[in-house]
Amino acid sequence: MILPIRAFGDAVLRKHCHEIDQDFPQLNELITNMFETMQSANGIGLAAPQVGLDIRLFVADLTPLADDEDYADIADELRQFKKVFINARILEETGEEWKFNEGCLSIPDVREDVKRKETVTIEYYDENFVQHIDTFSDMRARVIQHEYDHIEGILFTDHLSSLKKKLVKGKLMKISHGDVAVNYKMRFPK
Repeated sequence: MILPIRAFGDAVLRKHCHEIDQDFPQLNELITNMFETMQSANGIGLAAPQVGLDIRLFVADLTPLADDEDYADIADELRQFKKVFINARILEETGEEWKFNEGCLSIPDVREDVKRKETVTIEYYDENFVQHIDTFSDMRARVIQHEYDHIEGILFTDHLSSLKKKLVKGKLMKISHGDVAVNYKMRFPK
């Protein structure tokens, strides 16, 4: 089932999310719905706050990037990167910072360069509640860092300079008032 994605200005997007256990109600259905919602909106990552839940859960599917010639050198890794992250905790971010033009399904029509470290080590549980500690680099690290920010109540626009924040303020206000055209299901703040 496709869920409505919460738009900028919704209070749930600013919540520091809480952990869950394997008895969380209808967890498998929620995960399936999150993947379906993300894919229907042409996204590659989606966090639970974006569908209205303040829990430490996010999903990522980078398989659509595998055929992009910009990622030819990591295509095999991307083809295998469809993951669920539950109760994630970033242990370390290392390497050089690199800029990349990010966007967010909760902030449509806003894209800006964001600096992030190139490698991340993260502890998390998968959909079967098997614990993992993995290290990821490149686009995999960037998407993890972006979605991890969501479960910490942080949006990619928070990483912008003061000047850039001023420049996008008008667009953000329009989004929060529902004055934006999207081709996916959204829920705007009341």
